[in-house]
Amino acid sequence: MNSTFFKILRYALPYKKYAFLNVFFNILYALFNTLSFVMLIPMLNVMFDKTKRVTIEPVYNGLASLPGYSKDYLDYIVTTTSDQKGPQLSLLLMISLVISMFLLKNVFNYLAMYYVTFLRNGTLKDLRLALYDKVIHLPLSFYSEKRKGDVMVRLTNDVGEVQFSFLSILEIIIKEPLTIIFTIVSMFYISTKLTLFVFFFIPLSGFLISLIGKSLKRKSSKVQQESGVFLSILDETLSGLKVIKSYNAEPNFQGKFTQSAQNLYKFSNSLVNRNNLSTPISEFLGIVVIAILLWFGGNMVLIEKTLQGTEFIAYMGLAYGILTPAKAISKASYTLKGAMAAADRVLEILGQKNDITSKEGAIIKNTFEDKVELKNINFRYEQENVLKNFSIEVPKGKTVALVGQSGSGKSTIANLLTRFYDVQEGTITIDNVDIKDMNLQSLRGLMGLVTQDSILFNDTIKNNILLGKEDASDEEIIEALKIANAYEFVKTLPLGIETNIGDSGNKLSGGQKQRLSIARAVLKNPPIMILDEATSALDTESEKFVQVALENMMQNRTSIVIAHRLSTIQKADKIIVMQRGEIVEQGTHEELLALRGTYHKLVMMQSFE
Repeated sequence: MNSTFFKILRYALPYKKYAFLNVFFNILYALFNTLSFVMLIPMLNVMFDKTKRVTIEPVYNGLASLPGYSKDYLDYIVTTTSDQKGPQLSLLLMISLVISMFLLKNVFNYLAMYYVTFLRNGTLKDLRLALYDKVIHLPLSFYSEKRKGDVMVRLTNDVGEVQFSFLSILEIIIKEPLTIIFTIVSMFYISTKLTLFVFFFIPLSGFLISLIGKSLKRKSSKVQQESGVFLSILDETLSGLKVIKSYNAEPNFQGKFTQSAQNLYKFSNSLVNRNNLSTPISEFLGIVVIAILLWFGGNMVLIEKTLQGTEFIAYMGLAYGILTPAKAISKASYTLKGAMAAADRVLEILGQKNDITSKEGAIIKNTFEDKVELKNINFRYEQENVLKNFSIEVPKGKTVALVGQSGSGKSTIANLLTRFYDVQEGTITIDNVDIKDMNLQSLRGLMGLVTQDSILFNDTIKNNILLGKEDASDEEIIEALKIANAYEFVKTLPLGIETNIGDSGNKLSGGQKQRLSIARAVLKNPPIMILDEATSALDTESEKFVQVALENMMQNRTSIVIAHRLSTIQKADKIIVMQRGEIVEQGTHEELLALRGTYHKLVMMQSFE
């Protein structure tokens, strides 16, 4: 727990001034909370005419004599006021004093909460930013093992739980304990015997309450894990709604969602009910202590005559006042145990090691001069190699196409060139510089990537295209759209390039989305283009126009084209035919056809001559 807490605490350090202010005002709150009950004694003494007559103003003799001096001074004020202006004014004076104590207590309580808000929300913001920064920079391999919904829960629910629960530690270690300490000091001052009697029962109550919270962390962890499954199912449902409906799979997904909702219902009920048990039990035990206190204190007032009735009434107020901070500490300790699971899940993401980063002193390379080379590459995602002893060379200005059946390793090449994954064996170099030695941003700055799935964002066409070049003018955007054969449909939209295209670009057709992806790469204007099935989503007519545009763009540019439609790569300088991660043929379109091997079979399968 300690290491987890201190790891989270470092995100609160930039806001430590708010923590100090919160502590300062909590101290004042605790002091005036106690004084507001203590001041009931002189008020009740006036009311019942029990005030000790003090006609000579007392003399202050240092901090040690402060309690006695304060009591004598109040008695002196009451005595002189009653003698000169009547007991009604004395009573009014004491009532005003009690009201002032309660007012100051609540003002300081508000100020303490005011400043802790900046601490909590600031820490929450920085923790979310750190977590998002980690999420966005972790390699793609991390997300092949994690559910998106689980990551979303950690970024939202878990971080919120940490913010609420962990930072309530200030309440646990400052506000409530100080309130209890000040109250107990006052109780000792009023009656040592009665306070010692009370202390016999408090540890017993605390022990009984502590037995409840032992399983909270485990139950909380189950709730958070199931929340991840719940969100993942929801995300998959919304993403694949067309497929679900077309296959009449609604009952299947409804069943999965219902099962997850039932699990979440069961785990949440168990957690909340266990958590809620703390309040009634602690309150009941508190009332038992108060009842015993009434019996024992009543004897001291009525039989032993060792305690005044007015002091006992104020003492009872103080004793009952301990229950509130004691319950707060009890509840906070339960919440803290539940938050441990959330904190561990957040720290698990923050502690993930990212192997795909720029090494210290990495080479910043902004130009491409000679060639891209993959030499003796072996790569595997899990056990079996996806690429086996794979070597190719792509000279500057040339177009190399990769073809082969699904699963032959074509798209893996794109993932390795961009360092979405790192090779296990072999090297990838640009101008004889290993890409692992290059600055990651400068490496990716040399490349333009158009993927098989057109990835667009819920924003305007303009802002989606600007990812390629953030400072581009509208004229440059329109020119890129024209090259990608996209401007014809964009200019017919109500707001043109300012039109919002919806979540994942769902307001557009598949061909329109892919043309926007191509326009984004065109605007970036990189020296190396990687086209991963770039025209696969286009209709026949759009494909012809876009293919001409791509050919124009790829002139004098190094291009690596991963293609399923063989009609799109017949003009490539070299075509590499892949099968199960190995090169089985390579050459020009004509040369490969003449071999009448694997490439010829692929062409025949697509009815292309």
